[in-house]
Amino acid sequence: MSLSKEVKPYDQTGSKKKQVSTMFDNIAPWYDFLNHFLSLGIDISWRKKAISSLRVLQPKKILDVATGTADLAIEATKQLSPEKVIGIDIANEMLEVGRQKLKKKALSDKIELLLGDSENIGFPDNTFDAVTVAFGVRNFENLEKGLQEMLRVMRPGAKVAILEFSKPTLFPFKQLYNFYFKNFLPVIGRLTSKDPKAYSYLYESVQAFPDGKNFVSVLEKLGYQSATYKPLTLGICTLYLAEK
Repeated sequence: MSLSKEVKPYDQTGSKKKQVSTMFDNIAPWYDFLNHFLSLGIDISWRKKAISSLRVLQPKKILDVATGTADLAIEATKQLSPEKVIGIDIANEMLEVGRQKLKKKALSDKIELLLGDSENIGFPDNTFDAVTVAFGVRNFENLEKGLQEMLRVMRPGAKVAILEFSKPTLFPFKQLYNFYFKNFLPVIGRLTSKDPKAYSYLYESVQAFPDGKNFVSVLEKLGYQSATYKPLTLGICTLYLAEK
């Protein structure tokens, strides 16, 4: 199963990958502020949960896919003390913001940020003890190809932790949340980031994403083992875990 309908940030012609890269380059300077502001800071606790789920594994080498400004990579370094975290992303401006952050936190030797594509990961098979993704799989041009690549670079026994937005189902929270997400969030995004499409795309891409059991089915189909999902904050976000 793949995305029922491919949603792109700008228009339906041209590759989704190029458009997503352009969009994140456009919003990079405001990305962290908007993330924390629009989620009321809850996104920080989601990242903490995702990383703490890998603690029993004690991974030494971690790949953070669609790393953006490196928040999840930084959290991984804090909680897990790995030897190395490599973050890859297709948006160079996001990586630049991340690199500045790493400098300030003196983490440049622990975390390396590289321009890289989730659907063509430039590392050999069986390289990493853990792979993480926060709010990135929804943006893959080819969801299954990206997930297959992640599985390929995981060593046997390695774990993946994926955070992704999902669709709340609880009444009346679902209705309130959808109103906020569809109407209020794009306006704030437009005023602050100057990219009117970015936060409309966020809503549309979440609606099109196969969340919950459907995403677990995709993982299982591709060969991931012991795949589970756990809704967080009334289902705004879901944590998916699986292993190789």
